Amino acid sequence: MTLAAPPIARRLDSFAPTPPGVWDRGSVHVRRDRSRPAGSISARRHGDVILLRHNLTAAHLSDSLVGRTTSAIADAGGGRTEFEAAMVGLVRTTIDDPGDAWTVFYRNSMHELRSGAAPFAPIHERAIATVVGSVLDLGSCFGFFPLRLAAADPTRTVVATDLHADTMALLDAVAPRLGITIDTVPCDASSLPFPDASFDTVTALHLLEHVDRATGHRVLTEACRVARQRVIVAVPYEAEPAACHGHVRSFDDSELRCAGVELGYDFVVTDHHGGWLTIDVG
Repeated sequence: MTLAAPPIARRLDSFAPTPPGVWDRGSVHVRRDRSRPAGSISARRHGDVILLRHNLTAAHLSDSLVGRTTSAIADAGGGRTEFEAAMVGLVRTTIDDPGDAWTVFYRNSMHELRSGAAPFAPIHERAIATVVGSVLDLGSCFGFFPLRLAAADPTRTVVATDLHADTMALLDAVAPRLGITIDTVPCDASSLPFPDASFDTVTALHLLEHVDRATGHRVLTEACRVARQRVIVAVPYEAEPAACHGHVRSFDDSELRCAGVELGYDFVVTDHHGGWLTIDVG
């Protein structure tokens, strides 16, 4: 179910028609090649184009591909745009039916998160233990965290948001296949289309590193406005922003504390696989 929100331009159509085993988007061309070793991924640059060849199976489709894809694209001289196109291309060229491909990707990713095998699992577990009541998740991307909340408690109101309408459309399409009901809103986290005090908890997990300081302050101000009780923020601690993932800002303990002070609410900063800013607005 998609709630009303201002229209946001689609970036990548995850269900676009494409020949089996082939995905061409901009400067990224992905090909499935069953003659290669099982599970292999390779990338090389040919002029302005990055060519990816792989022999992935359904068992390889999960968010754990992020690390391998990041390395392959970086070695070929690509950045965030190429990485995103490559991730979609790898999923779409591994299983021919797009609905089946994305369902397998989501099921495998959720299993890795629940089992603790995924690198992001500790972030989810900390956030799940900290949220109260209804939850608005900002910058949900694929939406794994709101999916986990909704699956654990179908009576809880959970709304996923992201700037990019395509990822929300993907979440809308896959959630019913997983037996999960969730609401989505494509919107800008720095200008939320919700009334004041709409949700008990607002979460922003690994979002602030993607925006500059001024935008980040607006995101936090908006989060505090629509929250009734709590705002939960998690960021990675990085010496340098990971540009390949679209990070434009790095955080440490002092930077996170400064962000809390600027808001004027009671807050605490803690460490757990990165930094956490928990703001009490109620």
